[in-house]
Amino acid sequence: MKQGKAVVVGGSIAGMSCAHALSAAGWEVVVLEKTMSAPTSCTTGAGLGLDKLSHKVIQPWLKQPEKLDLMTLPLTVEYDQATDVNKNISRTLARDPSFNFKVVHWSDLHRLLYESLPPEVVLLWGHFFLSLSISEDKSSVKVVAKLLQTNETVEIVADLLVAADGSLSPIRKHFLPDHKLRYSGYCAWRGVIDYSDNKNSETLKAIKKAYLDLGNSCYFDLGSEGHVVFHELINRRFNWVWYLNQEEPRFEGNSLTTKVSQDMIEEMHELAEKVWIPELVKVMRETKDPFLNAIYDSEPLEQFYWNNVVLIGDAAHPITPHSARATNMSILDAAVLGKCLEKWGPENLGSALEEYQSIRLPVAKEQILYSRRSGRIKQRLPVSGREIFDPMTASEEESKVLQIRNTPYFNVMPSILM
Repeated sequence: MKQGKAVVVGGSIAGMSCAHALSAAGWEVVVLEKTMSAPTSCTTGAGLGLDKLSHKVIQPWLKQPEKLDLMTLPLTVEYDQATDVNKNISRTLARDPSFNFKVVHWSDLHRLLYESLPPEVVLLWGHFFLSLSISEDKSSVKVVAKLLQTNETVEIVADLLVAADGSLSPIRKHFLPDHKLRYSGYCAWRGVIDYSDNKNSETLKAIKKAYLDLGNSCYFDLGSEGHVVFHELINRRFNWVWYLNQEEPRFEGNSLTTKVSQDMIEEMHELAEKVWIPELVKVMRETKDPFLNAIYDSEPLEQFYWNNVVLIGDAAHPITPHSARATNMSILDAAVLGKCLEKWGPENLGSALEEYQSIRLPVAKEQILYSRRSGRIKQRLPVSGREIFDPMTASEEESKVLQIRNTPYFNVMPSILM
């Protein structure tokens, strides 16, 4: 049987997951990544939550599966609450003791996936995707990339092109030039603070008194200005995200994330003092290099593949973060694609991609729309068919709408992976 060859554009978590899944399916894999070098122990990025499905899928890909548990912190409880600092009120809205996520720093997971890649996977750093062309007989696809170090161009011909190139995907744009991202109406201030070298920190002691279940719970705190997600990471690190309604920002370059000026940070700190408890504000003030994400999604796509080009991850389904789906969707996309390719073989590529699409597209559509709705409820933005959510008067039953477990297909393993 002929061995299939796939080019994966994008070496983030989606691309690394795809490299693992396709290699396990017996395919030759080449990954193109514009970053100049392999990941190190840098602290870029932020925390993310792995659900139990993703955790199970990742395990067989790892050379040392136990490392995943060593770098993750299990959070068993989702804790939704409301805070009004002006009235000195904090009230519990809802509590889910079966949350069952494992939180990990983005760079830790990315590095683990990279270091566990099979030796036959070719990873080309510093390669910037330029263009694609499908052969006349639809049997192959040619990718042109630029070597950023030398400005030379290279061409790679493969049976399959996998677009794992993010929410701004140039490959998706090739097929859907008019498809646009949709600004959510808010941005997210994000930061990770590290107390591993300062175990006696007064700030650390204070925040653990204020959020009594830290280390076991993920807190979703709704305030007068947006809402905060706050939880511990492994090794006394803490991840916080503050979603704040604002006009759509203008970022330089092809990115939805930016570093910010000191004046912007100070304005954020001053507003935080009016919205959040002093213990949380102090964590924000002590966080080095907070950054700003503009939150986007898009209308669900009608298809995920064209001939022998297929989308996965954020390229296939840009989504807001409120159902903790983006990374988990990417991992499941990769795993399902790998199993479909293994099932059908390179000679039946169209059938494999059709089955992949039939499994993942309906899930993506429902999860995108649910996450959008959930974010608007938490940000007190209009939602069709309901009044603006008021966390200070909502009952426990009304507040269950906030819980991640209500996401469509939550914890539903695709049958092809069983």
